[in-house]
This record gives sequence, structure tokens and C-alpha cells, in this order.
Amino acid sequence: MKEARKTAAIFLILAIIFSLTACAGGEDSKKGTTSITVFNWGDYIDESVLGDFEKEYGIQVNYDYFTTNEEMYVKLKSGGTSYDVIFPSDYMIARLIKEDMLHKIDMSNITNLEHIGEEFKGLGYDPNNEYSVPYMWGTVGILYNTTMVDDPVDSWNILWNPKYEKNIFMLDSQRDSIAVALKKLGYSLNTRVESELEQAKQELIKQRPLVLSYVGDEVKDKMIGGEAALAVVWSGDAIFMMWENEDLEYAIPKEGTNLWFDAMAIPKTSKNKEAAEKFINYMTSPEIALRNTEYIGYSTPNVTAREMLDDEIRNDKVAYPDMDSLEGSEVFEDLSDIIEVYNRIWDEIKAQ
Repeated sequence: MKEARKTAAIFLILAIIFSLTACAGGEDSKKGTTSITVFNWGDYIDESVLGDFEKEYGIQVNYDYFTTNEEMYVKLKSGGTSYDVIFPSDYMIARLIKEDMLHKIDMSNITNLEHIGEEFKGLGYDPNNEYSVPYMWGTVGILYNTTMVDDPVDSWNILWNPKYEKNIFMLDSQRDSIAVALKKLGYSLNTRVESELEQAKQELIKQRPLVLSYVGDEVKDKMIGGEAALAVVWSGDAIFMMWENEDLEYAIPKEGTNLWFDAMAIPKTSKNKEAAEKFINYMTSPEIALRNTEYIGYSTPNVTAREMLDDEIRNDKVAYPDMDSLEGSEVFEDLSDIIEVYNRIWDEIKAQ
């Protein structure tokens, strides 16, 4: 009888262990046996959105970030990580399409696409709306501290004024900084003319002694803290900085600037395209788009979300400029056919 009881007890313990293991397995399947890896710009999402997506869909989100399109491209090209959703800019999307690095998105799964404004669809980088879904948009301009700058800020020329020596931040991004010099000279920021690019290089080399440093996301803390008088920034960052420091203002130079678009795409490295499309659709819902645009300060292409914004933000000309202020502005094009020229010029500028 003792042996029978002992055997029964063993079976009971084993049954309990099996039951607990099965329950744990079900819990894991809810929380993370399905996962996606998202590759985004730094400070470019309300990160609480990621947890809410995980809770709603039972899909774990692994999150990584980059600082430039070129950095993102190199990492994607190397194949070291299987990314499921990426957030490239317009010209980089065109390059990734050309190099067959993106999946076509099943737009029937992106039901929230109806909330995206028509002016953000069918653009040159993805003319048939097959590979990307708009995320944010904006301009590049000059952020300046009104207590430190007493000249009109209406031209790129001010960034070459010796009066502001070691009081200028430039973007540590080759396309953006070279574009500033090209626009100053009256050239297209998409030029393929090497003599024009050489002139832009010489302008940036001439400017180097005036530049405090080339910066990325750290420009926000630096300008809020009054570390420089002038900075080339993206409009969304400008809005955030102006929220934090009332002495800061933003201007789009009269020579024109870069009008840019960032979008969500699915690289061919994705191991879970269906979950990636769920994530993109979730990010495109008006409520989530509203949370993201309010959190980071960038301009949303989601017209339903924009209508939900406070009047002050919805009518802000920095976030939502009128077309008159964008005269002479251009969207970056894919220049991968001459990218080595741009790379060489950038290396020569940074070497100074």
C-alpha cells in the first residue's frame, strides 16, 4: 500500500509539473513567442506605444534605433539582424526599392491607410504606394536663440557669418549638411554635377572654423541649454526645443530647403511579415498617430490625428507650414549612382 501511495504521489507531482509547464508555455505564447524587431530613429516614438501593441496583439517588440539613413542602410545591408519594420526617409526608400530590399506591403492589411492625407501618397520615392506607409514629415531649417542672434535669420548665409564663430551646430548627416551648402549656392540639393558638389564642399570647409560641432540627437539638449546661437535642425526637433526654451525660434531660409518624408517599410530580412503589417497598421491608427506626434513633436501625415491636435499645434506654421514658405524646397532623391562622390566629399569635409 505504501508503494502504491508513493507511486500515486509521484504521478500527482508529475501531473502538477506538466500542468504548470503547459500554463507557462501558454503565457509565453501570449507574451512573446511571436516577435518583431523594429529599427527606428532615436527619440522618434512614444515608447509606451510599444507596450500597448504587445498587450493588444501578443506580439513582442524588440526595438533598435539608428541616427542616419546611411547607418540604417549599412546595417540592413550587412544582414546581421533580421529587421521586420524600418523607418527610412524618402530617398532611402527609393534606393531600397531599387535594390530589391523591401517587401511589397499588403495594403489590404493596412486598414488605417484611409487616415493618411492624399498629398502624402503617390510621392516620387514610392509612386504606386506599394512599399511604404507614411509616418512623419517636415522641413530642415535654422533654430536660433533670440537672446544670442540679433541679425535676420532668413538665409543660409547666416551660418557663414564670422560673428557666430563656435556658436553654430551643423547636422552630422552628409545629405543634410551638403544640401545646406548647395541651397546657399543656389543649386539643387539633388545635383549630380560634380563641379557644384565641389563648390559645396569648399563652402563647408570654409565654414568649419565657425562650427562648434556636427551633431545628431544631442542637439536638443544643447540648444535648450543655450550652448550655441544657431543650429541646423529638423522641424520636429525644433518644435520640441521651442517647447522647452521660449528663447528659441525656427526659420526656413528663403533659398529653400529639404522637404522630407519618413515612412514605415518591411525589409526582406523580415521573418514575420504578417506581424509587421499589424504593427504598421497599429501605428497608423489615429489614436496612436496622435500619441506619437504629441510625444515627439514631429508633423503627422495622418489627417484624422491632426484634427485631434490642440489648435495651437495644429495651426503651428513650423509643424504645418503653408506652401509659400516652402518655395524652392525639394524632396531628396536617391543618388546612389553617385553616392561615392558624396561620401568622398563628406569625408574631406569632416577631415578638416
